[in-house]
Amino acid sequence: MIGVLVNTLAVIAGSLSGLALRRGIPEKYTKAAMTGIGLCTLYLGISGSLKGENAIIAILCIVLGGLLGTALNIDGAITRLGDQVEKRTQGGSRVGEGFVTASLLFCVGSMTIVGSLNAGLTGDNEMLFAKSVLDLISSTMLSVSLGLGVLLSAVVVLLFQGALVLLAQVLKPILSTPAIAEMTCVGSLLIIALGLNILNIAKIKVADYLPAILLAPLAVLVQGLF
Repeated sequence: MIGVLVNTLAVIAGSLSGLALRRGIPEKYTKAAMTGIGLCTLYLGISGSLKGENAIIAILCIVLGGLLGTALNIDGAITRLGDQVEKRTQGGSRVGEGFVTASLLFCVGSMTIVGSLNAGLTGDNEMLFAKSVLDLISSTMLSVSLGLGVLLSAVVVLLFQGALVLLAQVLKPILSTPAIAEMTCVGSLLIIALGLNILNIAKIKVADYLPAILLAPLAVLVQGLF
């Protein structure tokens, strides 16, 4: 679990640094940084989505995941949580957006899944340590523009990666190489949606599509039965 703890602390440290820097940065520079983050988010999403090997799986997972998330009103729940945090901490109006954006960026991708499985199966934390450096930089930049929500994403990093490490033996057959590729693809499509939201091109309820990521390995497992 040392790799997970280091990664979590990196996100916390980066977020606190960004929040401290944010107070002295004029709004026009914050907006410029936000546009840059939006463009980089689109790049990350597009590059990650190309790792998928089956377009049908991606389509089915996005559609079914969106329907399930809408029925559960995940976006509404996160919005309400963000509203409560804003009232108690005066954290600004983008707490929910920062939380979802950072959580996806830090938890979607092969480095997260493979690194956590390696840590759980062999005790090798090298990939998680490398990811921690990247997340330290990313969380600093994100929190300058998106505020307190980025800091809250550290909880998701701890819980998600911690669960992967602890359940590595059980999850290894399910999280095969094809399954990780499809999870990365589906998650990256959501990151593209985040980028569009950040750039104010669209207003997609990205959180409602989060179940799609969990459906991806199940879809690959079902496909392997036929």
